[in-house]
Amino acid sequence: MRKVLYIFGFLTDGDIAWMARTGTRRRLADGEVVIREGTSAEALVLLLDGEFVVTAESHGEIARLGIGEIVGEMSLVDTGPASATITARGESLALFLDFAILRDKLDRDEGFGARFYRALAVFLADRLRATRATRAALRDAAALSQDELDLAIIDHIQAAGERFTRMLAVLSGPR
Repeated sequence: MRKVLYIFGFLTDGDIAWMARTGTRRRLADGEVVIREGTSAEALVLLLDGEFVVTAESHGEIARLGIGEIVGEMSLVDTGPASATITARGESLALFLDFAILRDKLDRDEGFGARFYRALAVFLADRLRATRATRAALRDAAALSQDELDLAIIDHIQAAGERFTRMLAVLSGPR
C-alpha cells in the first residue's frame, strides 16, 4: 500500500477521478504475467485486489506486492525494458493506465504532470533510501527501518488513503 500513499498523497481528487475513468479494470488469473522482464511495459498498473509476485531471472523471487502497489513506473519514466517480471498470485484485480494515454495527459496537463512526477520522485527517492537503509542495517543495528515513512510526507498520507478508498468504491461500481 506504500506506493499508492505516496502517489495519491500528491495528486488531487480530480487527478484520481481521471485515473479511475481512464484506466481499464482487469481481472487477472493466478500466474498471469502483468509485466515481463526484458520487454517494454505498456501500462502503469495499480493493484486493487490480490497479490503480485516480483521475480528477476538472476535473483528469483524479489518481493510480493499487495493492494495499493503500483508497477510499471520505471518503464514510464525511462522507456527501457522491464527489470523484473510481475505475476499475479491468485486471482487479482488491477487498474491499467495505458502509457500512451497517461503520457498524453502528462504532456497536456502541466499541473497533473508536476504533481505526478513529484510524487514519483519522492517515492523513488524513498525506495533508494530504504535500499541503503537495508544495507546499512546489515552493518548497523541502529539503522532506520525501511518501513518508516519520511516525516515530510506524513501530512499527505491520510488524504492519500481516503483517495484510494474512494477510487476503490468508484471502481467497484458498474462500468
